[in-house]
Amino acid sequence: MPAIVDRNSSPFKGMLAAKGCDVAGSNGCCTPQKRKLRSDSAAAKDCSVSTPMKLKSPRRRLISSPSSPVNQIKEDLIGKPENRCWNPRDVDQMRVVKESLHVSTAPSTVVCREDEQKRVLDFCKTCVEQEKAGSLYICGCPGTGKSLSMEKVKQQVIDWATMEGLQPPDILAMNCTSLANASVIFSKILGMHQLKKKTTGLRSPLQHLQTLYSNKQEPSGSKMMLIIADELDYLITRDRTVLHDLFMLTTFPFSRCILIGIANSIDLADRFLPRLQSLNCELLTFITLVNTDIRLDHFGIFCKPMVVTFRAYSKDQILSILRERLLVLPYIVFHRQALELCARKVAAASGDMRKALSVCRSAVEILEAELRESAAGVSLTSVESEFISPQTLPAHEVFPSQENNTVRIDHMALALSKTFRSPIVDTIQSLPQHQQIILCSAVKYFCGGKKDTTVGELNKCYINICKSALIPPVGIMEFSSLCRVLNDQGLFKLGQSRDDKLKRVTLKVDEADISFALQGIRLFRNCLQ
Repeated sequence: MPAIVDRNSSPFKGMLAAKGCDVAGSNGCCTPQKRKLRSDSAAAKDCSVSTPMKLKSPRRRLISSPSSPVNQIKEDLIGKPENRCWNPRDVDQMRVVKESLHVSTAPSTVVCREDEQKRVLDFCKTCVEQEKAGSLYICGCPGTGKSLSMEKVKQQVIDWATMEGLQPPDILAMNCTSLANASVIFSKILGMHQLKKKTTGLRSPLQHLQTLYSNKQEPSGSKMMLIIADELDYLITRDRTVLHDLFMLTTFPFSRCILIGIANSIDLADRFLPRLQSLNCELLTFITLVNTDIRLDHFGIFCKPMVVTFRAYSKDQILSILRERLLVLPYIVFHRQALELCARKVAAASGDMRKALSVCRSAVEILEAELRESAAGVSLTSVESEFISPQTLPAHEVFPSQENNTVRIDHMALALSKTFRSPIVDTIQSLPQHQQIILCSAVKYFCGGKKDTTVGELNKCYINICKSALIPPVGIMEFSSLCRVLNDQGLFKLGQSRDDKLKRVTLKVDEADISFALQGIRLFRNCLQ
């Protein structure tokens, strides 16, 4: 049995001694000498005696190369020079990074929503200056900065009123999802007027408010009130009276309410507040007949709320917001290409900024898990690693720590696939080949605008694809059986007929999901183009 060399044996000790010294000789003998400087290399060339040359370690050769992956990665890093290197293995640093990317962490400035904030702020300024009630509806897809912008506008209104010497309005901000029932909102508004002791009668809080805003108030109680109702669609009841009565509070002659409602539905005002539009015309006709000198807007000529739409974020906007959030960190966390990939994919899917933050957090967690797995492996000693080829070295041994510790594009791609991957895609990718060809045939057949077809017609398209791919097609009986299997899995909808060929076939899944699931296979990619 061959003997195993021990670390304390003489050959191994000789290797350790030779590690820190250069090998040279004057008469063919190898003796350890003091390590020479690089400037002495010219003199060494003139020596006629051939001596073993000390080579650089694989790690040093790789890093010193101008075209090494390390130098290429350095060009991809973004941001200013960091004050200190980021260590993902540090629990405190990892916590700070995750908190900066969390949805609940409000940034110091809200970028890419300056125009929308200005419109809302100007509306509030006008109402406060003229002491006039009004209503405004903010709508937009989820994750477009509506609630965050209103938090900034709320503070800007108070600062502006104080600077102008005006009385700042009372502010009532609420999330309607937290209300026990829709009508509780009127009790909260009434409570802001400090009239709870007068509400012991039979009248409801809404009736108290209607009476209050119908009579001229004393100067001491004429302070304006800014009401911000987030998730406004939770106030939609079967008869829609709560939502209608809430906006009607701004139409009373002596109302002091500035109502701002926030919801996702773009057409909420048109669908659930149609009576406000008709009321505009009725009041205009009435005041014209009476011919009074009272201000028209006190009678609710502008009953229908003003609408401000927050559109979905674009790629450039998502990228700007991500970089703005990462500026608070003293180190670099993401490669530039990784952030651009995230912004591009999220903008194409939904434009939801919350989704982009979630993807970035997921990418950081993937990096964290990768480093944890690498740390769990067997670490080599510094002496032994000198004799290992770069192909066998782990990534954290080949690259410097900073470049290896940043979130790369492969981490981001994996996080995106986890976020946007649907169970339907997994189901389609796990199907046998002929069932995938049938789905591909259906997508190709329905791309012309048709919604359904027969099993017989779909079979013809299936046979054409099989012939083009040189794949033997199955018979019509087996084809009908495969269609029934797809129907049981919820991908197809088969109609009823005695003849299998005449059964109607309809796709029950989105064609885009089928294309996404099969795009990695050349056969289907060519067919779906």
